[in-house]
Amino acid sequence: QVQLVESGGGLVQPGGSLRLSCSASGFTLDYYAIGWFRQAPGKVREGVVCITNSDGSTNYANSVKGRFTISRDNAKNTVYLQMNSLKPEDTAVYYCGAGDGEYCDPADFGSWGQGTQVTVSS
Repeated sequence: QVQLVESGGGLVQPGGSLRLSCSASGFTLDYYAIGWFRQAPGKVREGVVCITNSDGSTNYANSVKGRFTISRDNAKNTVYLQMNSLKPEDTAVYYCGAGDGEYCDPADFGSWGQGTQVTVSS
């Protein structure tokens, strides 16, 4: 059974940091494109950062470049999202997704975790 489980969300003050984890079971993560997405209330799900399955390159949304970093531990079948210098506009439910795409388009990702809430507020 394919399963993705996110963890690590929470409440953080502006300028703070969080690290999200996404553990996979039932399949091997490095065979797929893997990414982090987020969805704020009333907005569509958007790609934050993805790793392609063709060449392992990363695609970051402009809004998070220089602040967020994706990494993957193949031995643990887990992908991480380190988020620094968090802003109130980063508040959203964060999801990890696995799929087959060259770009961080949610339509190309068919397997999803349940999401983890990130709230940036003072």
